[in-house]
Amino acid sequence: MVEAAGIDILSLLLVLTVAWVFGGISERFGYPTMMGELFAGIVFGPALLGLLQPSELLTVLAELGVFLLMVYVGMEVDLRELFRLGPQSLLIAVGAFVIPFGLGYWAGLLLDVSTGAALFLGLAMAATSLATKSRILADLELLDTRIANVLLGGALASDVGVLIAFAGVDSYVTAGALDVTEIAIIVAKALGFFAVTLFIGYRFLPFAWTRIENLSERYGFVDRTTAFTFALLVSLLFAQLATLAELHMIIGGFVAGMFLRQADVQPELYEHMHTVMYDLSMGFFAPIFFVTVGFEMTFGVFFDSFGILAALVAVAFLGKIIGSWLFALPTSLSSLEGLVVGFGMNGRGTVEIIIASVALSAGVIDQSMFSILVFIAIFTTALVPVTVTWGVRMLEAADELVYVDDATGSHDH
Repeated sequence: MVEAAGIDILSLLLVLTVAWVFGGISERFGYPTMMGELFAGIVFGPALLGLLQPSELLTVLAELGVFLLMVYVGMEVDLRELFRLGPQSLLIAVGAFVIPFGLGYWAGLLLDVSTGAALFLGLAMAATSLATKSRILADLELLDTRIANVLLGGALASDVGVLIAFAGVDSYVTAGALDVTEIAIIVAKALGFFAVTLFIGYRFLPFAWTRIENLSERYGFVDRTTAFTFALLVSLLFAQLATLAELHMIIGGFVAGMFLRQADVQPELYEHMHTVMYDLSMGFFAPIFFVTVGFEMTFGVFFDSFGILAALVAVAFLGKIIGSWLFALPTSLSSLEGLVVGFGMNGRGTVEIIIASVALSAGVIDQSMFSILVFIAIFTTALVPVTVTWGVRMLEAADELVYVDDATGSHDH
């Protein structure tokens, strides 16, 4: 027993060490930390060297990692800002969702996979990563440009849309077939979940925070740690509600994160919650998730299904750009700005990997399709800094890089 625990601790130590080292190297080259962590999992995991192996402890911690990561992503979503950024971002988000989703679903049907797998494939193609966008825009010093505002708003709306659609697809797959009654029950459960969380988020949370702050002022026993514990309890409650509604717990985490941001908490308390959530997820739990995702990667797909891999990479890459560009045409953005927004929307990063790993663990997609989706997530994310930099140079050359006065820098980490 003691020996097994020792092995578990050693594997945890090694996983975190390689995640930290490779994540740091990845950042030095201007790429998201997540890519280094994934790479570490592929290199040291079963796919190549086999020095690290999956274990029960790592699986549990990875699940916690993805949950806390989604709470953090939710805390990054400012619903008020989303509405303020207005129709342009929303329109582009629709294009960046509908076109890749449709193409991915159609590609799935052509590949003769199950309807559930085709839906997950469409979702993976439609996914976009808010975290990578803000990081890249900050690195390129573009946060005060019009394309940055539209891009962040679009990524925000797209992320919310993908997660709501994910709730639907997850429910459909749980039903297992197109049984209308079953689907109706599942939709009702999902709607019930959103109704209950809306009530808790808008009615109960503000009241609870006020009580906590009053107690803090009166007795001085509610410190920042208690506030964080409360935030964690709310997140776990929302995760449990999602599970009861037969949705994935990450939906609960995401919704909880959004409401934690909306709640009128003292800035100091909120800042502490946000920082601890970021450190916990990014510094400990999420790296375990990304390294263990790397364990699932198989290289056989490059030899056995190279044609499918190449076709799906092309569908993913072009779908996002064409979708964003087409839907940017009716807005006040120039055609070239629309194209650069398309380049920016292309990085899928975290969200696609989460969708793929949920589909794999549910048995909806097989190992080779999972490897293809992970490769697409890595490849498209890696191309974003390159293509956006290239696009911005084109905008500067054409004198079409528009700066805005009310720069929205709130997403800059």
